[in-house]
Amino acid sequence: MTVCAVKLPMGPVMVDLAGTTLTAAERIRLQHPLVGGVILFTRNFSDSEQLAALTADIRALRTPSLLIAVDHEGGRVQRFRSDGFTRLPAMRTLGALWEDDHLAALDAARDTGFVLAAELLAHGVDFSFAPVLDLDYGCSRAIGNRALHRDPAVTAALAQALVAGMMDAGMKSVGKHFPGHGHVEADSHVEVPVDERSFEAIWEEDIAPYRHRLGRQLGGVMPAHVIYPAADPHPAGFSRFWLQDILRGRIGFTGAIFSDDLNMAGAMVAGDILGRARAAHEAGCDMVLVCNRPDLADELLGRWAPAPKTAASQRLAALRGQPRHPDPFALELVPRYCHARQAVHALVARDLAAPMMAAGTSGDTPPAQV
Repeated sequence: MTVCAVKLPMGPVMVDLAGTTLTAAERIRLQHPLVGGVILFTRNFSDSEQLAALTADIRALRTPSLLIAVDHEGGRVQRFRSDGFTRLPAMRTLGALWEDDHLAALDAARDTGFVLAAELLAHGVDFSFAPVLDLDYGCSRAIGNRALHRDPAVTAALAQALVAGMMDAGMKSVGKHFPGHGHVEADSHVEVPVDERSFEAIWEEDIAPYRHRLGRQLGGVMPAHVIYPAADPHPAGFSRFWLQDILRGRIGFTGAIFSDDLNMAGAMVAGDILGRARAAHEAGCDMVLVCNRPDLADELLGRWAPAPKTAASQRLAALRGQPRHPDPFALELVPRYCHARQAVHALVARDLAAPMMAAGTSGDTPPAQV
């Protein structure tokens, strides 16, 4: 029997899944009018065929289909590994290559972006929350080797090349964590980070990549669960100052804005799950993420009644992937992909050969990191 997809507009909530197939409860949750997207984690992947089937199942539930996202950057934050997915280098590897050869680093960044995006798109994933645009100050436990470089100009140049590679494959990018998470040691998964610097210092350094022409090429931005008290008392993801006055107004960003996971410790200052969602939405987030707590996702869906935002829905819809090579089992027949993957293999070899650095290179990213 053929099941007809439910016709529903895209809602402002992104939720997650428990395993490798949809449960009956998840099918009901994903058809709630407030849901607009699904974020996948490592627990949702067993092999290439399973992932393609899962994303197809998600898409068949509604029309227009839900957005499907993942936190897939490379290095220690790569949700899908093996069986259809190339191991990607930590982004700091590209920054290290820049020190040796600028042009080689830009080429490598573009190849990395292409492989990252082509593989995800072929498996039915619309976009990754990447690239990380935080600067490598050498102190952040949350960022560490996820950052491309300390220099904002180098970060912008490498990120722009990475984004160009993603666009070559048909994927939009979502930069994070605005205005910058790299200067604080505290990890917003388990603490409330506070960055005491002046607005001017943040504007000149951390926001520089967003002011670069790269900012006009990003399809989305994710703000940080960090408080910058010299500018505003609220974490950036709950701040009209950061999202409306600065990101939209002063910088002129026109893409989608996503909250970081509302279940992280850095978000708790905004109250219960309803208070957090309201605060993020009213500050300017087009979509809010509720990860690893299906009970709280259901609570939010049952209690929240936000006013529809047509412009937000349009910004989100623009992130839908446009795969150039939609068959995951035929990617190896694509010369561009084969060339790029070979370059990525060389980068990973460089990554593994480099001495481990103490700041931010040990352990894995917490499961809710987005």
